Amino acid sequence: MNSEPLEERGVPVGRRVFLGTLGLGALGVVAAPALQRATESFLGGAADRDPTGLTGLLPNGGGFRYYSVTSSVPHKNAESYRLTIDGLVAHPTTYTLADLKALPQTRMVRDVQCVTGWRVPGTPFEGVRLSRLLDAAGVQSSAGAVHFTCFDGSYTESLTLEQARRADVLVALRMQDEDIGHSHGGPVRLYVAPMYFYKSAKWLSRVTVTEKVEPGYWEERGYDIDAWVGRSNGRDDEPTA
Repeated sequence: MNSEPLEERGVPVGRRVFLGTLGLGALGVVAAPALQRATESFLGGAADRDPTGLTGLLPNGGGFRYYSVTSSVPHKNAESYRLTIDGLVAHPTTYTLADLKALPQTRMVRDVQCVTGWRVPGTPFEGVRLSRLLDAAGVQSSAGAVHFTCFDGSYTESLTLEQARRADVLVALRMQDEDIGHSHGGPVRLYVAPMYFYKSAKWLSRVTVTEKVEPGYWEERGYDIDAWVGRSNGRDDEPTA
């Protein structure tokens, strides 16, 4: 039994105040997704104009951080975007955004893990399997790797040919069930589900088949070339797939 004197149990809450509080709580639940998207959009736009990269340190509702290795990145749209497949292939090909959207799409939901430590669980990505584009181009027998170039003018990445042919490696057009926005690397980015997120190059513009792996931007600065989550870069994170 509570022996606390009645006058010390707190001030009674009136019915009108109680209902008002419930209303505000419900409004918060309804508004949360929109507020989260607005926060992400604001931070993404700020990151586009931030040559220091410090914007990437700011938290946001979606859990993502916005990184770019250049002071600015040109915007591409459905009319201006092109993806080129070249190198050691029989049929070099250039795709428009419409071309890529017309191909069979694969959707997967995986955690996103950054090598800096942050993680975003259950993130949907959708796009064309990279293996389909490589098969269509006709990879030559001397090939052993794939090199990726981005239209920011600086960022590059690489995978072995075996890694690039995995079913969980996408040329991604959608993220979180929306077209990929500019700040997230759109309109097209690479998505390598089982590896740390730096392998999932943003603003993808060229896929070049090569004889051997060429270290990418961060590998040249000390990151592991094979970036399996939990088995590289000295980290022990849980796998994403």
